[in-house]
Amino acid sequence: MGNFTYHVERVQSWLGLSRVHIAIHSVAVLSLCYYRIRHLLVEPPSLAWVLMTAAELILSALWLLNQAFRWRPVSRSVMTEKLPAEEELPGVDIFVCTLDPEKEPTEQVMDTVVSAIAMDYPADKLAVYLSDDGGCGVTLFGIREAAEFAKEWVPFCRKYGVKFRCPKVFFSPAGEDQHLLRDHGFRAQRDLIKAKYEQMQKNIDKFGSDPNNRRIVSDRPPRIEIILEEPGMPLVVYVSRERRPSLPHNFKGGALNTLLRVSGLISNGPYVLAVDCDMYCNDPTSAKQAMCFFLDPETSKYIAFVQFPQMFHNLSKKDIYDNQSRTAFKTMWQGMDGLRGPGLSGSGNYLSRKALLFGSPNQKDDYLQDSQKYFGKSVAYIESLKVIIGQKSTKKDISRDEMLREAQVVASCSYENNTNWGTEVGFSYGILLESSITGYLLHCRGWKSAYLYPRTPCFLGCAPTDIKEGMLQLVKWLSELLLLGVSKYSPFTYGFSRMSITHTFTYCFMTMSSFYAVVFILYGIVPQVCLLKGISVFPKVTDPWFAVFAFVYVSTQMQHLIEVVSGDGSVAMWWDEQRIWILKSVTSAFAIIDAIKKWLGLNKVKFNLSNKVVDKEKLKKYEQGRFDFQGAAVFMAPMVLLLIANIVSFFGGIWRVFNLKDFEEMFGQLFLVTYVMVLSYPIFEGLITMKSKSG
Repeated sequence: MGNFTYHVERVQSWLGLSRVHIAIHSVAVLSLCYYRIRHLLVEPPSLAWVLMTAAELILSALWLLNQAFRWRPVSRSVMTEKLPAEEELPGVDIFVCTLDPEKEPTEQVMDTVVSAIAMDYPADKLAVYLSDDGGCGVTLFGIREAAEFAKEWVPFCRKYGVKFRCPKVFFSPAGEDQHLLRDHGFRAQRDLIKAKYEQMQKNIDKFGSDPNNRRIVSDRPPRIEIILEEPGMPLVVYVSRERRPSLPHNFKGGALNTLLRVSGLISNGPYVLAVDCDMYCNDPTSAKQAMCFFLDPETSKYIAFVQFPQMFHNLSKKDIYDNQSRTAFKTMWQGMDGLRGPGLSGSGNYLSRKALLFGSPNQKDDYLQDSQKYFGKSVAYIESLKVIIGQKSTKKDISRDEMLREAQVVASCSYENNTNWGTEVGFSYGILLESSITGYLLHCRGWKSAYLYPRTPCFLGCAPTDIKEGMLQLVKWLSELLLLGVSKYSPFTYGFSRMSITHTFTYCFMTMSSFYAVVFILYGIVPQVCLLKGISVFPKVTDPWFAVFAFVYVSTQMQHLIEVVSGDGSVAMWWDEQRIWILKSVTSAFAIIDAIKKWLGLNKVKFNLSNKVVDKEKLKKYEQGRFDFQGAAVFMAPMVLLLIANIVSFFGGIWRVFNLKDFEEMFGQLFLVTYVMVLSYPIFEGLITMKSKSG
């Protein structure tokens, strides 16, 4: 356990036992690979054996890379009560990005904005920036309405110590416990504010009912507007950068870099919070929790960002699509936290402005000598950078109008031309996952990060309630990560020379995880076809080598089970995670295809925005724990073919065993198809429902 000034680091209690397991399992995996390769060299190789050897070599390599997450997992807790007084806390700028009101309902976006405005942080140190990358009229109207409502909401929250600062949650059944044991004055004011909140929603809905107000404007000048600037209230700014159809805009990364420049001119907080427009601030103390790392004398110099888990308010009890991403946000991120820090997720992260703009932690102050090459030609913006690195600024106070004009300049399409924005400065444009590559490059430059998984979720979003949206996200993430793996920034080359081996392994695994598709497709076809033909691809059950295969299977399952149960999960969750893991792994074949097309220049690079609109029928199915494959026929095609192969193989294999009495030779394959059949029953059910509805 490591005790710091403002936080505590705890190493996993069974770390020694975990490392012993890794060592023993490694010996078993090497033995299995030896068995496969020796067989190829000693006997005439068959196609089936070659394919199975390839699958197991890929699986072994992925397993080895995956163990880096388990080498030194840690958890952290913070001591916000030890932080300096509020007047001594640094400024924080909150970035909320939205694009399309059709997929990101404006009412939902404004709930996030209001929850950010109401954060438990000194108002004069807090600024909220909304990036409207669609230039939609309803978004500008919505933030004006939200700011007016916030004038009533924020004082109410402060007066009564409201825990849930998102008004939608506070006025829902989930927030009713905060209404109990309150006096008449509280209830009267609550009812008044509830009426104003409902009126705000009605106004936004009415304004947005006109299609012209919801239309994305892709050819527009920049627009910067200060929405709220009053004593005792955080600053609220609307930002719509310039967009021209003929000029690159670099998607969300470009929008975030615009916010970095605009906010640098206006509020220039040393730290920024990036949050998705559908992920409201659930715990208002998250900024203070992050400051326990940024301000800690023992860690402050090297911490580039503090990552919180992405969690969701609409998870069902079964969570059949694994929306909680337990493996990522508990096993992987906590494992990376014990090395040099977790990766940067797309939301719920506090970042150091200095880390984003100034190279390595040991960067010399002469970084600004060639400032226009790095940061552009805005003198006012370059002067603002001096404040971030502790230099004295020579700029004179400028009027608000002049500052807004300069903000429009740095929000123009041409501002980044002939600069290092998107390469060495700000969020990286290397791949469409601007957060993933930015976090990776920060680690390569020598920065560290921290991961905090508090009991009360700091940010809550809306999880996909059908398989289609989940698969679209998965294919986008995995294809972009694969492109990172073959780019000039590949962790296999660029990363190995700049990070420790174990930390590099974690990034190598993430970039190559789509290759599980190759493994499961081969494992889903070759043993099944061979079972029907009477060709054995596993050792006889009486062969000593069979014990090696059995040990690897049982050992892997036990490791997974222990991780789930120790993380407050259940046996049912362990079983469900296996199912969705196989389903997602098979579907990731589309990610490999998509990445190859992009790499060859056959696919136009485009950003697929996740749909945040909730479908009531799909939500009902999800809450009942039933798979919904409507609209996902293409993604399900590989899985359907594998399931058909397993069904035929299952019944054909049973017939073989009873008639030819070759149970010993075929036990491994018969066990495999039986396991897949039992595991896939809910998928069968969902596919039958989809077929009956389409018919």
